Amino acid sequence: MSGQIENINEWIEKADHDLGSAKIIYLHLPDYFDTIAFHCQQAVEKYLKALLVSYGIDFLRSHDLIYLLELLSEKVEVEDSKFQKAFTLNGFGVQIRYPNKIIKLTKAEIETAIQIAEEFRMFSVLIIGTDSK
Repeated sequence: MSGQIENINEWIEKADHDLGSAKIIYLHLPDYFDTIAFHCQQAVEKYLKALLVSYGIDFLRSHDLIYLLELLSEKVEVEDSKFQKAFTLNGFGVQIRYPNKIIKLTKAEIETAIQIAEEFRMFSVLIIGTDSK
């Protein structure tokens, strides 16, 4: 069991690093909208994977937040709003990282992405019952 707890904490710590990176980049380089959005998506992905590990749910290697939430919903009630928020971030996982997929996001959209990542952090640590900070 301690190995599982360590694995969960590692997922949360990596997610916290992504969320922290998004916030720092936003403060210092707010025009790096693609990088900020990517880190928000990555944070949510890792928070969800921490939850899946905590429930012993196997998952495929995937950046698809909807897929991860669907797996989680087999054990935990997941509100529709979580799926909507995950959908908002889903497109920022991989494609946004390449030059042929340049998109412009507004300041409000970036702030929403950060807020969504923060909400998923709270969601995950409340369910898991741990807080690595």
